Amino acid sequence: MGKKDEDLLIRLRTMFKVEAGERLKAITSGLMELEKELSSDTQAKIIETVFREAHSLKGAARAVNMQEIETVCQSLEGALARLKHGKIMLSSNLLNIFHQAVDTVGMLLFSPDKNPGEAEVLLKQLESLESCKDVSSTGYQSCTSSEIKEGHKPQTDPAGCPQVKTCHEIPAEDTPGKMNSSGSVKGISGKSMAPVQEIPPSTETVRIATSKLDSLLLQIEELLSVKLAAKQSAENLLDFKAGIDLWEREGAKIQPELLLLRKYLENAGKPIEMKQAGLLLAKVLDFIDWNYAFAKSLQNKFNEQVKTAEADRLTLDGKVNTLLEDMKKALMLPFSTVLETYPKMVRDLTSREGKEVDLQLHGKEVEIDKRILEEIKDPLIHLVRNCVDHGIEKPDIRELSQKPRRGRITIAVTQVEGTKVEIAVTDDGAGIHVEKVIEAAVKRGVITHKQAENIGVQESLALIFKSEVSTNQIVTEISGRGLGLAIAQEKVNKLRGSMSVETSPGNGTSIRILLPVTLTALRGIMIRAAGQIFALPTSNVERVVRTRRDQIKTVENMKTVLVDGRVISLVGLSDVLGLDGENNEDEKSDYIRLLILCYAGKSIAFQVDEILKEQEILLKSLGKPLLRVRNIAGATILGSGKVIPVLNVSDLIKSAVNINAKTSAMTVSTQENKPKKRSVLVVEDSITARVLLKNILESSGYRVKTAVDGIDAYTNLRTGQFDLVVSDIEMPRMNGFDLTAKIRSDDQLSHLPVVLVTGLESREDRERGIDVGANAYIAKSSFDHSNLLETIQKII
Repeated sequence: MGKKDEDLLIRLRTMFKVEAGERLKAITSGLMELEKELSSDTQAKIIETVFREAHSLKGAARAVNMQEIETVCQSLEGALARLKHGKIMLSSNLLNIFHQAVDTVGMLLFSPDKNPGEAEVLLKQLESLESCKDVSSTGYQSCTSSEIKEGHKPQTDPAGCPQVKTCHEIPAEDTPGKMNSSGSVKGISGKSMAPVQEIPPSTETVRIATSKLDSLLLQIEELLSVKLAAKQSAENLLDFKAGIDLWEREGAKIQPELLLLRKYLENAGKPIEMKQAGLLLAKVLDFIDWNYAFAKSLQNKFNEQVKTAEADRLTLDGKVNTLLEDMKKALMLPFSTVLETYPKMVRDLTSREGKEVDLQLHGKEVEIDKRILEEIKDPLIHLVRNCVDHGIEKPDIRELSQKPRRGRITIAVTQVEGTKVEIAVTDDGAGIHVEKVIEAAVKRGVITHKQAENIGVQESLALIFKSEVSTNQIVTEISGRGLGLAIAQEKVNKLRGSMSVETSPGNGTSIRILLPVTLTALRGIMIRAAGQIFALPTSNVERVVRTRRDQIKTVENMKTVLVDGRVISLVGLSDVLGLDGENNEDEKSDYIRLLILCYAGKSIAFQVDEILKEQEILLKSLGKPLLRVRNIAGATILGSGKVIPVLNVSDLIKSAVNINAKTSAMTVSTQENKPKKRSVLVVEDSITARVLLKNILESSGYRVKTAVDGIDAYTNLRTGQFDLVVSDIEMPRMNGFDLTAKIRSDDQLSHLPVVLVTGLESREDRERGIDVGANAYIAKSSFDHSNLLETIQKII
């Protein structure tokens, strides 16, 4: 073979890999459909489609001289032909062999050196199907498992088994799936099927290497910087024009005075000195006249230039935006390109685990940036594996729980807010056992025993995304190492996305991933902190707030601010970034500027010096050696050419939480050295009411600690010392009545006074409060802080 022929064969095989991958996906999809309960007509159509795909794949493999793949496809085609003509029966064993054939072709295609003997074993199984002689009276009889395992030797024309014809050898009138004159389709059994709607021809396409598209997109993205520079130039011209306009206006103002001066000089006396002075002054006046006329002319020319520059900017804006959007669309792929392989993956996993699962896919047509799709593929695999391994129970266990034997996993993709995509992976399994998660986290040292006692439900669920936290007792190839979800969250964070989890014990779990549609340009808010300019993605900015300084309150040793009725933690952006630069914000001002940033369901207010503007920015990675810088997502170039950092909202939220935790610890340490005050435990699930009660009591000199419900309160009571409990009644996990009763039944706590402050005002509720041992019962409708303080003073 000559050099040119070798080069041609290499190119052809490269194209063949792409074609083969698509045909294998089509075959796999058809085989997965055949596992469902279908009508005979539908089943016949699918078998015909799979048969044709196998035949086409065989021909393509022959064209590029890939003989092993051709041989496997030929045997697969023969087995499918026997199935099509009713010589063998469709069964799970048969489908397993077909799936194995697809896997073998994929292995020969992409990993030819892996398991070299696998193809030979498979061929024996497929050839044994071709050599089966037993045909039942109904026309469907499968080979026995022993026949398949023994592997009959292939025969050229086995007795009693008609030779299988390839598609082009079957006469047109006998070809299943071909339309007859009536417009119906002749099926496997020879009966007419319902007319099949003709598929419209697809639009003309051309294959382009994705690397070329990536390179082209990168170059187009650079035009965004040119667009911003053009905008900056136009703004500079506008400023310059404003200066010239001022020049012209000032010149116009002095014109009347100059005319009067000229007239005065013309009528004055005629001494020589006066005459010379007049000549000089006349020259000055002539220059001023010329200067004004020139400025007027320059202004006219400049106005024209400004109009031209603005028109050019608008044209460039439109072309760059259109070109960028078209390139984004060119690199947008439907989720089906990833999800279409999942049914087989779930099938393989469940058969290995001895489970039965139906996988439902919704929103496969939703399109997203190819780069995001490539990155999210592995996280989705981790989530699906977790559903199979941790979520879905085995059939017998599901029946005991009065559930269907077959579990259900749903992957739903929906487009939200126009610029984001939500992926929800849901199962109807056992749900997440929070106690086991906490136990695993403590065992791995992720949290301490003390933290485990006070941790909330959402914080507990967030632990599943921590590295090495796994509730699986046995490490398998599927799971058990505690890395899958940690890797998934890391990938999602890298894509500027977020993950959240919801679970219901016994009913299942849902993990939601929120991602941007594209990774290219985004809207950003320009801010100033500690004298430096930063950019923040607009999508993560919940609100921009200007509030009074006296609205800042300290709650549980952390700064907070009340926004729209919500108490939100407050930190300084410069503190989070560790900047010591001069604060440009006027400390004497009664107002401060805040950005409410939201990520993964958490909202924190960040104080900044100045909020400049919102504009389109192009996020660029920092590159080596700054591949990962805390709190920094990358950088962008302004129209002026200045490079500014783009902040990572996920990191900012985490850093802010850490700062608040340290501040809280330092404050507690400082308070230990102060004289002891009366200690009150406030138990309230509403953070607003909790903050109100805490502020009232602290302003009156009490030392206050808060709890979010009865269990949290009882834990605090067992580990701390308190002089009184102020509690709400309606709370999750343990209400105020039960908490009071538990306190009274505890020998160490039975003496502790309890004041119930609640919205329940009925006589029955009051009597129940007295029965369980409350010392006071205050209705919120008639609540007054002086009444509360007076009641407490009487009790202690």
